[in-house]
Amino acid sequence: MARGGQQGDEDRTPVDWVTRAADDAVRHAGEGNLVTVASGASPSGPIHLGNLREFITPHFVAEELRRRGVPVRHLHSWDDFDRFRKVPAGVPASWAEHIGRPLTAVPDPWECHASWAEHFKAPLQESLRALGVEMEEVSQTQMYQSGTYRDQVLLAVSRRDDIEAVLAQHRTKKVAPAEDASDQEAADLADSVANEDDEPAGASADAIARFPYRPYCRECGRDTVTTTAYDDATTTLSYTCSSCGYTGTTDLSTDTDGKLVWKVDWPMRWAYESVNFEPAGRDHMTPGSSYTVGTEIVRSIFDWKAPARVIYAFVGFAGVQKMSSSAGGVPTATDALRVLEAPMLRWLYVRRAPTQAFDIDFGPAVVRLYDEWDALGRKAAEKSDVATLAWDRASTTAAGSLPTPAVPVPFRTLSSVADVTAGSADLISRIIESSGFPHGSVADLEPRLSLAMQWTAEHVPADERTTVRSTPDTERLASLSEDEELWLRIFLDRLPTEDPDLDEVTSVVYGVPKVARGLGLDDAPTEQVKADQKDFFRLLYNLLVSADRGPRLPTLVLALGPAKVRSLLGA
Repeated sequence: MARGGQQGDEDRTPVDWVTRAADDAVRHAGEGNLVTVASGASPSGPIHLGNLREFITPHFVAEELRRRGVPVRHLHSWDDFDRFRKVPAGVPASWAEHIGRPLTAVPDPWECHASWAEHFKAPLQESLRALGVEMEEVSQTQMYQSGTYRDQVLLAVSRRDDIEAVLAQHRTKKVAPAEDASDQEAADLADSVANEDDEPAGASADAIARFPYRPYCRECGRDTVTTTAYDDATTTLSYTCSSCGYTGTTDLSTDTDGKLVWKVDWPMRWAYESVNFEPAGRDHMTPGSSYTVGTEIVRSIFDWKAPARVIYAFVGFAGVQKMSSSAGGVPTATDALRVLEAPMLRWLYVRRAPTQAFDIDFGPAVVRLYDEWDALGRKAAEKSDVATLAWDRASTTAAGSLPTPAVPVPFRTLSSVADVTAGSADLISRIIESSGFPHGSVADLEPRLSLAMQWTAEHVPADERTTVRSTPDTERLASLSEDEELWLRIFLDRLPTEDPDLDEVTSVVYGVPKVARGLGLDDAPTEQVKADQKDFFRLLYNLLVSADRGPRLPTLVLALGPAKVRSLLGA
């Protein structure tokens, strides 16, 4: 079937940004060849939902290629040989002694992982597994320290004058946030390697100081070194360390205690790994930034062509203060998966082109998001267009479908019931059963039930939560009007005493004002009855939860149970 159709054209497969990116990757690799899609991230701090685009964008491209039967691998580089830059809030000030050391050489201040790098890699790796993202992971610490890149390092050093000529052309083009950049994007840019200097601070502007390789000091382990000499014949690099005063040498042919500077390191890896597609944030794609410089260096030094790419915009978080990911405090994939089903979180990223910025709101918007997701799922069962293609990409991978509830109860229903049942899963299950969603066990409602309970507990403000009274409102009960007394007598008389179902309770709640006006339960309500219903509902809310409104009354009554309701109504 030909690709390239318009939305709604049943004779052609819909085309989206994933389709086009996959086409670009195949063109770069050449028909029939293995396609390598790549991603990379520095585990310098919590990897937030904006950074997640780095991982999930190539994942969707790889999945599209697998659907086509194209050999593909998703290679992810952990830039854990990067320097520790600063001590974030909440970490002991003594960790400042580790600034300048590789992230894998910095201890974990929380003492739960082997290093700083592992502490921040682990939760993201767990979330990626839940999201169905499979990738081949590479540690740059291991790659450099094993000597894997030795030939590439020696080549770069031998061509250092050519590299310096390229870097010099772009050195004055400081990368700055775009005019429409979010606060989070601007904060991330400040910490980004895209703006990393290719020379040590305070170094002179000579060729030795601007050396493309920088060792970590053999004495103190920091990268605060200045190259003082290099012997091409012996491949011996001499340096001094400004942190500890050490003066020494390293042999690039045998030692593995350093790395190429970022703007040389990245294109070197493109060539070494034969990368055909790699996305990057706008910080890496502006004039003078890593991709611009790397495009020239990879061609002229490493004999490779810069990979096809997409530029992705950053993701905003409603109500989150400006803060870099290395300082923590911004939502991560782990946070999102506490309230969103994994396919839904994938959908947020695949339904938009990577160039489109968007916000993730953990407030009331979550309920509307679930409604939209469920509606799209029903649509996907009937037709194929760009929107339903995004739903399909989010829901399944080459390994199969991601977990979804066997009985998809609307999220707003689950969260409403969770609100008034204090999170009792069994009670919620019984109420949901009587609400028209038969199921065999609580497990049939998962994972959505637990997510709704979590969202209600963590993201619904206290003043919006339903707080059931612990004792009757004797003052309000003593001031009932004649109509109100009648309504309560009818209600209590007709309310079932044991195990009512939702239909029974609904009939009673809506029928009380009808009966009080001499109508039958099946009679259409008059305008007066409609007005009475509003007043009666308000009365019940006042007496049960001390508010004028709340969850749907039949659900509330069912959740509290007849005994509790009778007690609060003074029976």
